[in-house]
Amino acid sequence: MLGLYLHRESPVHRWPAGVKLGGLLAVTAAVLALPGVWGALAAGALGLGLLPAARLPVATVLRHLRAPVAMLALLFGVQALLAGTGWEAALVAVLRFAALILLATLVTLTTRVTDMVELFERVFGLLRPVGVNPAKLALMLALTIRFIPLLAEQVREVRMAQQARGVERSIAALFVPLLVKIFTMADDLAAALEARGYDPADRGP
Repeated sequence: MLGLYLHRESPVHRWPAGVKLGGLLAVTAAVLALPGVWGALAAGALGLGLLPAARLPVATVLRHLRAPVAMLALLFGVQALLAGTGWEAALVAVLRFAALILLATLVTLTTRVTDMVELFERVFGLLRPVGVNPAKLALMLALTIRFIPLLAEQVREVRMAQQARGVERSIAALFVPLLVKIFTMADDLAAALEARGYDPADRGP
């Protein structure tokens, strides 16, 4: 379930999780704040520059990007044709999301989930006086980050099965098996955590 991390001896892998996640947040804010397409192009160039620095297989990265790119293409069509925003604005929005998804994928593939959990625990530890459980909240956020590309992979598998059966236009044929897969993944994860005796509520202050 959490095996998306790809170990490589690279500078990007050695960067602390806080540096990578903080940088991702900063780039996201800059991309959304800058007008036009320039922020998206700069973020995309940054992602493409970090890809060889991280020494990740290009085929692996492209596999994780395939489903999001397909959804972005659909978003482009909806915005350009139905939302009335014009194709230029729709293209800028798609390019922004594509660049940010690339950077988020690089963060996911180069950061261990344990490092994410430790970072989130330190951050949320500041909220312990108001009743927040840092360990539980950290685990929830770390799993959310990891589940995004996993869900994209599940969508890709369901779409391939649809095409093989000739029902790729059926919405029910997409969402019903996808929901089954999601619930199965959740059950497997809950069983794995229970088998390991993990209970964040038992963690001391």
